[in-house]
Order: sequence, then structure tokens, then C-alpha cells
Amino acid sequence: MPSRPTWKPRWSEDFVNRVPPVPRSADRCFLPMDYSPNQAAAEIWDGLRSAPLARVQLHRIAEATVLDFGVESPGSIRAGVLLARACMGGLGQVSVVPCDRASYGVANAVFVETDAPRVGCLGCQYAGWPVQSDDYFAMGSGPMRLLRGKEKMLIQQELGDEGSDSACGILESDKLPTVSAIEMIAGDCGVAPKSVTVGVASSTSIAGSIQIVARSVETAMHKLDDLEFDVRSVISATGSAPLPPPAERGKMIAGIGRTNDAMLYGATVSLWVDCPDESIEAILDKIPSSASPDHGRPFAEIFAQYNHDFYAVDPSLFSPAVVSIHNLRTGRTFTSGRIVTEILRESFGT
Repeated sequence: MPSRPTWKPRWSEDFVNRVPPVPRSADRCFLPMDYSPNQAAAEIWDGLRSAPLARVQLHRIAEATVLDFGVESPGSIRAGVLLARACMGGLGQVSVVPCDRASYGVANAVFVETDAPRVGCLGCQYAGWPVQSDDYFAMGSGPMRLLRGKEKMLIQQELGDEGSDSACGILESDKLPTVSAIEMIAGDCGVAPKSVTVGVASSTSIAGSIQIVARSVETAMHKLDDLEFDVRSVISATGSAPLPPPAERGKMIAGIGRTNDAMLYGATVSLWVDCPDESIEAILDKIPSSASPDHGRPFAEIFAQYNHDFYAVDPSLFSPAVVSIHNLRTGRTFTSGRIVTEILRESFGT
């Protein structure tokens, strides 16, 4: 059974019957005041030691807890789901579901749902921290970013985690972190190394593939933020993206290519919002990946063109293939984008 949360919501038993109306401009995630995404992520992983089928190995590096979800360990489907849930700070559900092979080139997809997309996706899941020390590099994500708090987006969105004195995050890498990397993470998060827990997985592992492909909603939210849409008006969201077969071990670029193609050419996201229709209409056609001039080629090819520098790639490319927006204020639905089956098949080798 899952471990019992240590935080206690500060509301009385009749809270539901007397919750006041929320202004339209307010953030609607309805999180308890003392909810800690870092604490929630740690609790998601608590049961791993008694779950051998998850195939996750525990290491101690510079006193930090390092969980190998897919570097030296083979990982698993369950490990990937737990990695993705922790990456969202416990603010989303993740599952592997069937999908139409004729449309997506594979038979499985990663489905995500969240009622706190701003905090869970932008605050936690977004890989906005390039973790780099003298002898290590990885893309960092997860709720530990909230403790670091240095990213412009987190500052602008006023996102943080004041309820935790420990850091929990995810590293996308084919190597376990070094002592210097752990010490840097701890220092940036303002905690002792022994208070750091990180999950590590390569893009060529089962768990790493699931964790990356679980970012369909996150990519949509990040694009909305880039387009200066008020992401506080997004109430709930779901997303689905095909789960590609992992690339050959050691071939990180191939793994990055497949997981990105799953998003760019196969992901479908639905957002429930409360805003004027005009706010949606002004940006609708700019949201999906097809808005980028780089759209239409496998990501590995695009990535090579930019010398494998993520930050040189056109930022408008990093979006789901299709986005639907349901406006709760007017009852209208808006949809833009398209699935590109041919590129998915070419990328996945199916």
C-alpha cells in the first residue's frame, strides 16, 4: 500500500461545504497550503525498496540517495510511471495505455492527467535545470527546481516549495551523478547532500522513455507561457503520446530523437481553461509543433543540424502535435495541429 502523507491539509471536515467562490483571475489548483511537491515525490518512491519488479537500484553518493531507474539498472514500466509521477511532484496521474498502432506506429501510449498543471508541469516537470559540474552533465527536472528557484519562469510564476527541507528531482543521463554534481544540487537547493534524492534514467531505458513521453501536457503549458497566455487560467489537463521502443543502449541521441518525435508528431493534449475566447483565438495556431519551420523532419535530424544544442533549436518546435482547448466560460472547443504517422514510423523503426 502507498505510504501515508506526512503533511496535513489545513482545513476542517466541512471545508467542501463552505469553500468560497474563487475569483476568475486566481490560480485554481486548490492545493493545501502546506503541500510540498518535494515531500510528495519522496513518498511516491518510498516503496521502491520492497518492489523488486520495479528493478530500481539504490546508491549512496556524497550521502545523497540516488535511485537508478535506467542507467546500470534495466528499469521497468512501473519504474517509469513512478519516475514520471515524482517528476510532477505527485500532482498528476501517469499510466501506460493502448493506442492505435496504425496511427502511431506503436501499440502503447503514456497518458497523463492533472488538476494542477501550472505547479505540476511548469513548477516541477519542466526540464529547466541544466545540471552541470566539472565532471557531470544532465538535464534536471522535478520539484527540486522549486527549491533552487533560479529559473526566470519560476520567479515570474511565483512558484516555490516552502514546505520541504529536502530536495527530490530527476536527472536525464546515461551516467549516475558524481560527488561534485550532488554537492552542486544540494548547494543550489539550500539543503545538505544527505537531504537530496534523485532518480536517474537514460532516454534509452524503459523508465526514461516513459518519463520523457509523460511531458505532453508540460510542453503545451510551456508553449502557452511562451506565448504570454495566462497559464493560471488552465484548470485541468490531459495528454497522451505514443511510447516509442527505447533506442539502443549508449545511443542517447537516438533515444532523444525518438522521445521528442513522440511528442512533436504524436502527442495530443486537452486543456480546460476559463478565459475569454479571444485569448485562445489569438494564439491557437501558434501552439502545436507544426507552428515551427523545423516541423516535418525527425528530431534526430533537426538536432544534428543544430550541433546537438537544445537551446539552438527553434523553441516553437517543442510542443504537442495536437492541442484542444475547452473553454469552461463559453462552452466552445478549439483545436489545432496534426498527427504525422509517417515520421513516427520512421523514427521508431516500425
